[in-house]
Amino acid sequence: MSKERARRRAEREAARERAASRNEERQARAARRRAVVARLTPRPVRFARQGGLRARRRRAQNAVVALAFALVQVMVWLVWASLAVSFGVLVLSLLLVPVVMTLAFDRRI
Repeated sequence: MSKERARRRAEREAARERAASRNEERQARAARRRAVVARLTPRPVRFARQGGLRARRRRAQNAVVALAFALVQVMVWLVWASLAVSFGVLVLSLLLVPVVMTLAFDRRI
């Protein structure tokens, strides 16, 4: 009886060792795969925003200018159906945006 019990215990231990080795191999393979994926995946680029009063004011001013530029383009597109007029206003707007920003906003702050 004790020989049979010892044989069964040895079989259980052998099965447990085989399962443990398979598990270790699987974990090692998964770790290698994660390392390769981590090496090949680009890291996200974080843009640090300035948080001061001047930076917030400048962002607000830029947003106002961009919104006005877009509204002018949409209005010209809706009022005049001519592609030449729309293109001309686009070029004129691109040339006048820096002038308007210089005149409208005090950038010496």
